[in-house]
Amino acid sequence: MGAAKNLDEQQAGDGATPNLSARDVAILAFERTWWKHAGAKEQAIRDEFGLSAARYYQLLGALIDSPSALAHDPMLVKRLHRVRDARTAARSVRLTSLDD
Repeated sequence: MGAAKNLDEQQAGDGATPNLSARDVAILAFERTWWKHAGAKEQAIRDEFGLSAARYYQLLGALIDSPSALAHDPMLVKRLHRVRDARTAARSVRLTSLDD
């Protein structure tokens, strides 16, 4: 777990939000820099966290709704909210067009 490896150093230096677990901070760090990993994001998730992509995204979705995550990295969390909202809107349009 590369992102979690430097977690103690990161938390010691930045006054990290105490309500976030080490895994939460590692997930946020991963989302901030996942594109630096070689290969597909799903494989990087499995390598980094030992989770399926589906489980990772469940955890990420809950995490970005947390006030602690917003306090920890507001720009990232707001960007992830925009991405999620855009996907939800696109899904809604697709479903509406199928009903017609």
